[in-house]
Amino acid sequence: MKLKAKAKNGIVKAKVMMKHDMITYDQAKKKGVKPNFITYVTASVDGKIVYEVSTSQFLSKNPILKYKFRGEKGKKITMTWKDLLGNTKSSTKKIK
Repeated sequence: MKLKAKAKNGIVKAKVMMKHDMITYDQAKKKGVKPNFITYVTASVDGKIVYEVSTSQFLSKNPILKYKFRGEKGKKITMTWKDLLGNTKSSTKKIK
């Protein structure tokens, strides 16, 4: 997972690229494997959730998300996603 967050005038612009194959139900049926795609994404700063989204198979392979929130430089942002099979991945970066 690649995460960037920059603060300017009290607004933080964040961008994250999540590495995931995002296998839809149709693709899984053709390949003979289990479907697996990201279903839930959160971003938090100091334990407070600043971004939260439930997703489905509509996202592309290795999806990129951009969002804004109120924040300041120096704090740490943590992105976490969960997929259909229950796997989770997190990444933490300092806001620049």
